[in-house]
Amino acid sequence: MLSRRHLRIKALQALYAFFQSGGEDIAVGEKQLIFGTDKLYELYIHQLSFLIKLVDYSRNRIEDARKKFYPTEEDLNPNTRFIENRLIRQLEENKDFLRWRSKLKINWGDEENLFHKLLSELKSGEDFLELIHRNPFGYLEDKELLSLVVTNYLPEYENLRAYYEDRNIFWADEDFDISIHMLLRTINIMRESWGEEHRLPQLFKEDDEDEAEEDRKYMLKLFRYCILRSEEYGKMIEEQAENWELERIALMDIIIMKMALVELMVFPSIPVKVTINEYIEISKSYSSVKSKLFINGILDKLVIKLKREGAILKTGRGLME
Repeated sequence: MLSRRHLRIKALQALYAFFQSGGEDIAVGEKQLIFGTDKLYELYIHQLSFLIKLVDYSRNRIEDARKKFYPTEEDLNPNTRFIENRLIRQLEENKDFLRWRSKLKINWGDEENLFHKLLSELKSGEDFLELIHRNPFGYLEDKELLSLVVTNYLPEYENLRAYYEDRNIFWADEDFDISIHMLLRTINIMRESWGEEHRLPQLFKEDDEDEAEEDRKYMLKLFRYCILRSEEYGKMIEEQAENWELERIALMDIIIMKMALVELMVFPSIPVKVTINEYIEISKSYSSVKSKLFINGILDKLVIKLKREGAILKTGRGLME
C-alpha cells in the first residue's frame, strides 16, 4: 500500500534520527525503522476507526433529532446517504479490522467533540451537500463520498492531528499525511463483493508476495547503505559543494543527497531521472527553498561526474536518462 516515495520518507525519518543521535548500531536503527512503519499501520487502523465512528456519531445524531419534542421535517426525514455508506458497513463487519481494533484497544468514547466539530463542517460543506443529494446513488457514489471526506476535510482537521500527536510520539505530521494516502488507497481498491473475511490492504504491496518483500528489502537496503557509505558519499558531496564545508550544510540536506547517491549507485533498476525527481520533490517538504535549489545543483553535478566515471550502472533501456 505504501508507494516508493513513502518508503523513501520513512527511511529519511529513520536516517535523520540515527545521525542526529550519533547512532552507531545499524541493526538497532533498522529495528527502529521497522518499528516506525509498524506504527504507521496502527495509525492507519485508527484512521479507519475514526471514519467508522464518525458515521456512527452521525447516525446517533439523526436518531436523537427524531426524538425531539417538536421535530422538524428535516429531523423526521433526514438524508441518510452518509450513515448508510456501504463501504463503512463493510469495514464495520470486517474481521481483520475488528481484530486490529481489539488489539489496539481503540476507544473514541471520550472524544465526542472531535466528531461533533467535523460533522458540523461536513453539513455546511457545499461539496458534501451536493454529493449526498446526487441521484442515482450507488456503491461508486459511496466511494466518492468517503473519498471527499478524506481528501477535503481530514488533511485540514488540526484537532485530529493534535489528537494523534498527543496520543503517540511516533505519529508525526508526515505520518498523518501518509495515512491519508493509505485511506484513499483502501477506498479505491474496495469492492462491493468483499465479505467480512477479506483482509485489509497491507503496509507493503500485496499483489505479489515477492513484490511486498522487495519493497521491504528496498527500504532497509536504502537505509543500510546510506549509513555504510556515509563517509564516502559525504566527501563526494563536499567536493561538489565548492566553498561549502560539509559541517555548514543542513543534516537533512546531506541525508537527502546521500540517499539519492545510494539509489544512483546501488539500485540498478531505478532510472536516474526517477531518483533525481523523487529526492527533489522530497526536499520541497523537508528542506528550505534555498536548500532545494542547492540539492538540485549538487545532484546534477554528481550525476554528470558519476556517469563520466562509469560509476552509475543501470540495467534496462532508458534508465540512465
